[in-house]
Amino acid sequence: MTGVSHHGALERMARHRHAGGYVALVLAGGYIEAGDRGRMQVEAGHAVIHGAHESHQDAFSNAGATVLNLPLPATGTEATLGLVDDPDAVAQLAERDPRAAAELLHALFRPSSARLSDWPDLLAAALATGPDRHLADWADSMGIAPETLSRGFRRAYGTSPKRYRLEQRTLRAARLLPGWHGSIAALAAETGFADQSHLTHAIVSLTGSTPNRLKIKSVQEAARLRR
Repeated sequence: MTGVSHHGALERMARHRHAGGYVALVLAGGYIEAGDRGRMQVEAGHAVIHGAHESHQDAFSNAGATVLNLPLPATGTEATLGLVDDPDAVAQLAERDPRAAAELLHALFRPSSARLSDWPDLLAAALATGPDRHLADWADSMGIAPETLSRGFRRAYGTSPKRYRLEQRTLRAARLLPGWHGSIAALAAETGFADQSHLTHAIVSLTGSTPNRLKIKSVQEAARLRR
């Protein structure tokens, strides 16, 4: 995904997924993004990293936003959100060479850990990293009615808590695949799936590819980015 996108005042973009990873550099305006790596307020000069098959929804500010989308640089970064000191230089270079612009962005990128931290964000983190827990128990521990929890989370993240948890588990399995040397059944057990069939179905639903095919594609893509 490359090029400049323009978004109007108070525009809302429903939760969606991109097959390939990319980085979004905000040139003007801003928005709140709620995705698989949490919820964040992004403004001009911020860059947001999106991994392959990740989902997010966006709520744009009163000023709308202008966003430059670039391929992920070959060097990569573990951070999700960062600041770029000279976004105009990146945008000017992108007109001639988007991949070189992505490398310049990486060189200028300063990671930021800023996140929104309301209860939907705490729940998102628990669903992504914590052990299985009944949502009713989590709601009770926070003093939130179960129906409020489901409705509020969907409003903030664009999906249900149960679906979010399944997608996080599937993304984790997909990220492990390129370097995984065991069986798919062992990967299923490692990532909390009932069995190999359950994992395979979840990965096909998320990515359109079987685990074995996705592993091959991931290795090929990594090799392409290193060229």
